[in-house]
Amino acid sequence: MFKKIFNIKKREVSDNKNVLIASLLIHAARIDENYTDVEKKIIKKALMEINTINSDEAENLIKLAAKKEEESNQIVEFTQEIKKYSMEYRLKIIEVIWKIVYSDGLTNEYESNLIRRICGLLYISGKDSGVIKIKVQNLLNKK
Repeated sequence: MFKKIFNIKKREVSDNKNVLIASLLIHAARIDENYTDVEKKIIKKALMEINTINSDEAENLIKLAAKKEEESNQIVEFTQEIKKYSMEYRLKIIEVIWKIVYSDGLTNEYESNLIRRICGLLYISGKDSGVIKIKVQNLLNKK
């Protein structure tokens, strides 16, 4: 009986974390008021890789997260669970956000400000964020 209760609780925490991550990614995509199909594809691919889920599960997660993002008025809610995970994991989230931001080829002050705020909340240095930013720019320039 206890095993069953703990497994359900663990799954709920994991599901909640996944919704919060997806909500943060959607928020980053919507910050410039231009939520494109390219950004949606980046988010879906990232969620599939990060969570090792299939395409349908990622779609469902995105639907839940979009609703959560619309209902929320602050990013602290999205980051509070994420910051409990390893630095490597948090850096991966920042990399995905930089990919979303640069998916249209440029960044604006709202997007830059959002990334700085997220990095602060996730205890990621400006230097680490800058390294990731350059990595993403170089990847996009090769395409």
